[in-house]
Amino acid sequence: MKPRRVCLLMAAMLASRMVAGAPDEELLGKSKGYPVGVPVNWFYDEAVRVGSFSHLDEIFKHHTLPHSPSPVPLPTAASEPAFSYHFDNKDRSINEYLERQRVTGLLILKDGQIVLERYQYDRKLTDRFVSHSMAKSITSLGIGFALQEGKIKSLDDKVSAYVTELKDLPFGEVTLRNVLRMSSGVQFNENYDGKDDLARFGALRRTKGLMAAFSDFTLRDAPEGASSHYASAQTELLGAVLRAATGETLAAYIAPRLWQPMGAESDATWIVDSASLETAAGSFNATLRDFGRLGLLLANDGAVGGKQILPKDYLLEATDWHKQPASFAPGKATPFFGYGYQFWLFPGEKRRFALIGVYGQSIFVDPGLKLVMVQTAVAKSASVTKESMGAERVAVWRGLVRHYGSWE
Repeated sequence: MKPRRVCLLMAAMLASRMVAGAPDEELLGKSKGYPVGVPVNWFYDEAVRVGSFSHLDEIFKHHTLPHSPSPVPLPTAASEPAFSYHFDNKDRSINEYLERQRVTGLLILKDGQIVLERYQYDRKLTDRFVSHSMAKSITSLGIGFALQEGKIKSLDDKVSAYVTELKDLPFGEVTLRNVLRMSSGVQFNENYDGKDDLARFGALRRTKGLMAAFSDFTLRDAPEGASSHYASAQTELLGAVLRAATGETLAAYIAPRLWQPMGAESDATWIVDSASLETAAGSFNATLRDFGRLGLLLANDGAVGGKQILPKDYLLEATDWHKQPASFAPGKATPFFGYGYQFWLFPGEKRRFALIGVYGQSIFVDPGLKLVMVQTAVAKSASVTKESMGAERVAVWRGLVRHYGSWE
C-alpha cells in the first residue's frame, strides 16, 4: 500500500472516532487556545477550566512521582465495540454522550486492552489531568501500605497517636478507620461555593499552617463512626498521619510502592502547599492512560503481571460495601453510593467501586469483568449530581457493564 493511501486511511479511521463537537467550546476558551488560569481563578472560572485542569502543575508547586522504568503496555483493540446506553428514555451512543457532556478525556479498558479512547477540547494523551478527589483513594492506598509495613499499627488507632499536635482535639481523637469512612463526626460543610468550611480550611492552611486549620474545627454534629459525612479535611488528616508515620512526603512514599510498580508510563505530579505538604484530598495529576493503569491495578485486586502490589486484604475491605457497617452501604451512606475507605461503592451484589472527583473526574472499576472506565471532565457544577452528567455518566457505566456482562 502506498504511503499516501496509508495516511488517508489512518486519517479516516481517526475521523470516524471523532464527535461532532464538544459542548460549550467557546465558553470554555476555545478561541483563546484554552488558557491556563492562575491561583485565584483556576478552580471556579469556566474560561480557564480546560487549560487549568490539564496543566495544574504549571500553576502550583508540586512533587513529582517518577514513571516506571518498565511501563505496562496498553494494547489497543483492533476495533471499537458498538457501545450503547439508555438515558432519558432513549438508547444512546458514546458519541452522543461526548456531544452532550463536557468530557475532556474518556478511556475504557477491558482485560488490559484499550477498547475506547477519546479526547475533546484539544486535549491529548500527554496531558496530565487533575484528579480532584480521586486523590483521596490514592491517599487511602498509602494508609494500606503503611499498615502492611507496620508503620501504622492499627486502623483503630487514634489520629493523635501519630499526629501528636492534635491530641485532645476533635480531629485528633477519632480513629483512622472512622476517618477513612468519612465518619469523624466533626462538623464540616463542603459545597464548593467558596464560602464553605472547605474554603475556610484552605485559607487557614495557607496563612497559619495545616495543624492550625485542623485545630479550628472543634464542634461535632454526630458521634464518630455513626455515618458518612463527606469532608476533605478528613483526607488531609490521613495525609498528616502518613507523613508522621513514614517520615516521607506522600509523593516520595507512594511513588515506589504504587506509581512505579503499577507500570506508569509518565510522571505524575502532586500539588503542595507553602510547607511542601501535598494536598492529600486532591490535586494529583496524571495522564488519562496512567489513570487507566491505576484502574487496571485495582480491577486486578492490586496485582500486576502476577505480582501483588497493593495490600489485597486492605483493598478488598476498602472497596466492598458488604465489609462495611450497614450505615455505609449504598443507599445509606448516600442516596446512591456506599462508602468504604475513601472509595465510592456501587449498589448491587457484585463488587464495583469508583474514585470520584468534582467537576466529573472518575475511575469506575468492575473487578469481575476486568473493566475500567476513566473520565476527565470540566463539568458546569463541582457536584455533577446537580446536572445531567452525574446520572448520565452512571448510565454509560451501566451500559458498558451490560455489554460485557450483567448488572447484579
